[in-house]
Amino acid sequence: MAKILVVDDDSTFCIMLKTFLTRKGHEVAEAFSFEEALRQLKISDFDVVLSDFRLPDSSGLELLKEVKTSRPDTGVIIMTGYADIRMAVKLVKMGAFDYVAKPINPDEILLAIEKLLSTKDQETKSVESVKAKSQQAAKFIQGVSQNAQEVSQFVSLVAPTNLSVIIQGDSGTGKEYVARRIHSESLRRSKPFVAIDCGALSKDLAPSEFFGHIKGSFTGAISDKVGQFEVANGGTIFLDEIGNLSYEVQINLLRAIQERKIKRIGSSKEVHVDVRIITASNEDLLEAVKRGEFREDLYHRINEFSIQVAPLRERLSDLPLFANHFLIQANLELGKKISGFDDSVLDVFNTYAWPGNIRELRNVIRRAVLVEQGKTISSKSLPHEITTARSQELTKTLNSEKPNNLKDLKEKAEQELILATLEKVRYNKSKAAKILNIDRKTLYNKMRQYGLSF
Repeated sequence: MAKILVVDDDSTFCIMLKTFLTRKGHEVAEAFSFEEALRQLKISDFDVVLSDFRLPDSSGLELLKEVKTSRPDTGVIIMTGYADIRMAVKLVKMGAFDYVAKPINPDEILLAIEKLLSTKDQETKSVESVKAKSQQAAKFIQGVSQNAQEVSQFVSLVAPTNLSVIIQGDSGTGKEYVARRIHSESLRRSKPFVAIDCGALSKDLAPSEFFGHIKGSFTGAISDKVGQFEVANGGTIFLDEIGNLSYEVQINLLRAIQERKIKRIGSSKEVHVDVRIITASNEDLLEAVKRGEFREDLYHRINEFSIQVAPLRERLSDLPLFANHFLIQANLELGKKISGFDDSVLDVFNTYAWPGNIRELRNVIRRAVLVEQGKTISSKSLPHEITTARSQELTKTLNSEKPNNLKDLKEKAEQELILATLEKVRYNKSKAAKILNIDRKTLYNKMRQYGLSF
């Protein structure tokens, strides 16, 4: 039996569908508008939301966003007329489970619901299986390197406090994982953990995402929106790549952190929020302060405690542990039984620069597990760019002036990678940043640092 919310402004249709699904053994509630659906979602947990795409006060798109924000485990099925099927397909790509075309066939609706419930059940079993089979692998995530041990020690030290924390490190080093560990070991662990990618927020979108807005406050505000600070109330809010926020948004953020009060856009009502702030950046925020790109008062407000996460190339002793952890995960996910890695693969791993860090390692191993036909991962299953990068890097090192310390070697490798990527995409900086798995601002900073101007 599932708990289902049917959302449609046609009350007769709602009641008909409720009667049909109740007879099939499900518990069903109905809502005749977007606002009524939000009220239902606030007071009850639902397994399935079955919503019409066109609602009198909003749309299925907005409802999908709200469900995925407040109830991420709830599945959404969209009911739509044939004219809206293209939009329905888009909604599926955005997180809806499925869509059903009108006029509605009750048996088709039932089949979609049963398929959703079956998928959720399989996902639950898969998660439980991963937890049961990878308890040892979970320990590997902590790592054995000096930096990994230091990070673990700092997490244990700062987690029980309410101090604001900055986590600094290159993209893909696991900064959000560290933030989640801090939250899970804190006194706020029973409250929400909300992560926001500041690099994806424009100057105009950020205030609404942070603080919410009321209906009609600006063009496109077709309904009230709860901001992420309210969603995270009592818990932790994680601001990833905070250095990408515009100067104006930094002012608004500082005010919210200092006063612990926010106002939705268009509203005069102040809302008290109690959130712990954890931030992350892949650039040196203090240097950004010196350049006038980041507010000094905001920096000192969020920097009550800092943690530095080293790139993977500087803690290669952790690499075998991460690799085995991701191998176990990939085997479970893809239904494979790969037992380990050839020695040649480990040689490649230990000489590759890993510009994408742990995230890149995970993706490389997932791909290798998928394509490998043998019992162990062989070098032929690795992406071409990794196997060729090794020989290219060795050749460059032999044919160039040798740096006399690790810092210079790291910077030289990074400079050469950026230059090679820019040449590959004919100096299109947006494409280069995407390939390098960094944002444009970080690329510009790196280019400025290494004197690369095109």
